[in-house]
Amino acid sequence: MEKRIYIIGAGFAGQTIADDIKRKKIFGKVNAFLDDDKSLIGTTIDGIPVLGPIKSVASILNNSDMDEAIIAIPSLTVEQTKEIYDTLKKNNFNHIKILPGISQVIDGTAHFVQTREINPLDILGRTPVTISLKQSLSYLRGKRVLITGAGGSIGSELARQLLSGGAERLYLFGHGENSICQIFRELKVLQAEGIGEKATIVPIIGDMRDRQYVDYIIKHTRCNVIFHCAAYKHVPMMEENQVAAIENNVFGTKNLLDAAIKHNVNRFVLISTDKAVAPVSVYGVSKMLCEKLVLDAAAKIKDSHNAIMFVRFGNVLGSRGSILPLFQNQIKNGGPLTVTDEKMERYFMTIPEACSLVLQTGGVGVNGQSYLLDMGEPIKIIDLAKQIIKISGLELGKDIEIKIVGARKGERIIEPLWLKEENPSPTKYKKILTLTNIEYDKDRLETLLDSLYPICFYTQGKENDFRNREKLLKLLCDDCKTLNDFYEEMKKDNQPRTDIL
Repeated sequence: MEKRIYIIGAGFAGQTIADDIKRKKIFGKVNAFLDDDKSLIGTTIDGIPVLGPIKSVASILNNSDMDEAIIAIPSLTVEQTKEIYDTLKKNNFNHIKILPGISQVIDGTAHFVQTREINPLDILGRTPVTISLKQSLSYLRGKRVLITGAGGSIGSELARQLLSGGAERLYLFGHGENSICQIFRELKVLQAEGIGEKATIVPIIGDMRDRQYVDYIIKHTRCNVIFHCAAYKHVPMMEENQVAAIENNVFGTKNLLDAAIKHNVNRFVLISTDKAVAPVSVYGVSKMLCEKLVLDAAAKIKDSHNAIMFVRFGNVLGSRGSILPLFQNQIKNGGPLTVTDEKMERYFMTIPEACSLVLQTGGVGVNGQSYLLDMGEPIKIIDLAKQIIKISGLELGKDIEIKIVGARKGERIIEPLWLKEENPSPTKYKKILTLTNIEYDKDRLETLLDSLYPICFYTQGKENDFRNREKLLKLLCDDCKTLNDFYEEMKKDNQPRTDIL
């Protein structure tokens, strides 16, 4: 029996997906469009009937297990998406896909390959801001763009969106062979389907801690723009591997910045995090130092056409290792969902929205300026857990439980996005704010890095410093009051500190 497909939305996006399915003849047959537009209901489009309104007509469809619904309205709000999703689920649609409301679809042609299974990301949080990628990425036309950490959640989404930018070459840099291979193959499939422009995509396997190799890559790729996403970022894991956090995040970033200045890279954008604000973990300190390195490097820029900057934001829904995939796995295993504290809250943004704003900032940002994404109001983690339980068709207390487990190393109940002294100020671009820079004295930064270097890299004459975690922690605590205060509190609470790498 041939699979019947119902496309929700008979507009431009829905019609182009229907054309795609009809042309390829491998996905099934489009049985009907479902739409609320009274001027379209009762008409046919290329032989396909338009039925509606959606709420009324969904209940009379004779669904089978094979039938599939595709929500193809990129302009939908989160609330509207949830309403349609609830209607489809109530009427026994088990296979529901969505065309994500990303700006590539609004700017260009929608394709079936862009659809994916709907997930809680699509019906949680607030409606993302819409940005015209073709307009905001015009500064990348004909340029060579390098993404570090291109296989990660942020890096891979930047790569997808950069297909619309008209870049000449797109370099995917990372040390994880599998993740780089995966995004490389995905981008090639998207291009084969006619999505984006015909940039040459080049995968590069390497480690940003290797100073000579980084310099070689920046020199020989002749890249014009760098989006630096690569970092070790799982806080509890980095608390167990503190030297590695500084080695990779701080010195890796310094290697890239030094090479970017040396080889006249036009734009360098560091992806930063709320963990860098008054840090209470070694990972947080590592990202704070990355921000300071960016400000220090920006002061060395001599070409007025070049710019080095950072963009800071909080949690992104759905990134690897974030709370949402954790909750989804816990639901699959029957629970419980684990929450640190009933009062714990975080700022959230979807990965596509964050990446669109980062790409826009890369074009409009000026040298030495710090940027912050406006993430709206924070969400309590326990409320997020309750929403995911409900979306999954379960009942809290009956089908599944929530367990309060207490804070892990380096976690805090509320994660601020900025310091009071940074004074976030709006720009003329929606959801992009500027921060007042808080720079380190140059000697302070250089002295700290000089002291940290032999701990991270084997150095003759300082062999006893190599991987000396206690010395590293003392240096960081002496330099960063919030980290020192946090560790002093840990000592008072008699929390164990394990011997780690």
